[in-house]
Amino acid sequence: MPTGTAREKATQKATQKAPPAPRHRVGLGYGEPAPQIYVLTSQEKRAPFGGLGGRYSLICFFGGLVAPQAQQAVQAMLARLAVNPGFNRWESHALVAVSSHPNDAQHPLIAELHKRMLVIFDHDQALLKAWNLAQRRPDGLLDVSACWYLLDPQLRVLANWPLHQAEAAMDALAALGAPDDHAGVPQFAPALLVPRVFEPEFCRRLIAEYESNGGETSGVTKEIAGRTEVVDSPDFKRRRDHMIQDEGLRNDIRARLQLRLLPEISKAFHFDCSRLERYIVACYEQQDGGFFKPHRDNTTKGTAHRRFAVTINLNAEDYQGGDLRFPEFGSQTYRAPSGGAVVFSCSLLHEAQPVTAGRRYAFLPFLYDEAASDLRDANSQYLGESISTGQALPDSGKQAAG
Repeated sequence: MPTGTAREKATQKATQKAPPAPRHRVGLGYGEPAPQIYVLTSQEKRAPFGGLGGRYSLICFFGGLVAPQAQQAVQAMLARLAVNPGFNRWESHALVAVSSHPNDAQHPLIAELHKRMLVIFDHDQALLKAWNLAQRRPDGLLDVSACWYLLDPQLRVLANWPLHQAEAAMDALAALGAPDDHAGVPQFAPALLVPRVFEPEFCRRLIAEYESNGGETSGVTKEIAGRTEVVDSPDFKRRRDHMIQDEGLRNDIRARLQLRLLPEISKAFHFDCSRLERYIVACYEQQDGGFFKPHRDNTTKGTAHRRFAVTINLNAEDYQGGDLRFPEFGSQTYRAPSGGAVVFSCSLLHEAQPVTAGRRYAFLPFLYDEAASDLRDANSQYLGESISTGQALPDSGKQAAG
């Protein structure tokens, strides 16, 4: 006879059941976020799907135009746009078509769509698979679920329809009000505002550092041939940067961040930053309407380690425009006082609005921790020469490597 302990174990083993098989799901459900992946579009070879944030988006997954039902859906969109050219109000309400058949690129209907709306070419079905809309059959072929999806400004599912219900889907988009009202209550971005990080004299010192050295055109990070590079993109970003090389000034910056900013980040976000990326004083000028369109700061292999972006204004009283905005959380803008910081997750869609008068100076580092530093080291093989090296913040408890 087994002992009591052995008997209990035998009973437990006999009564254990295999975990239930996962339920087969097609598509995304109500309130679920759209996957953030890169896509090929009619405007850009490698565009982040997350760039659609900040507006209502009606996505038409029509499969391929070899199917009559797909042609009917595309013709319905073109007909709606012909009757109401303002129906596709890109700033607030976007109509997007997704083609998953390689031959569609040459189809005359696609050429017509190009003129009026954004088209995504999902020839490898990466987007369909990410949305659970492409299922592999036993014979190896893919079953594609053609349908419509309506997303809110945070890229979360509001509703969906089968492909043949084109009018119902477009009517739903047309009936929506302002994106700011989508939650039914006012929204605020999860950003932390911390005043008095830099004292006025130190702000003036950093501005003088910029003015004595001048700034260079600041580009944007893109993945090119598998490497993260910085490229000029004046239609997307107009800013000039000065990289601080003086180690004494860098030390003074790090000391202030450690004493005045990091404790607030730890308190607000329960995250301990130990690494700082780049010592940049940036300048947005009225002369060229300095701006940076909506983007996220961690979408390439070379930037995936970034955890928090920091904007420390150096002369908040001396310019107009130029404020931060987080489109997924409405049209409200954010401006820290001179010497103050706005801190936010690098995953948030954000923009620097155009400067309409004067010059805006700001110190713009990224912060991360040791685990993210390991990720950066692992991704170092993908870094272009234009990506700066990370620096450790001073730590009273240990000696961190630079």
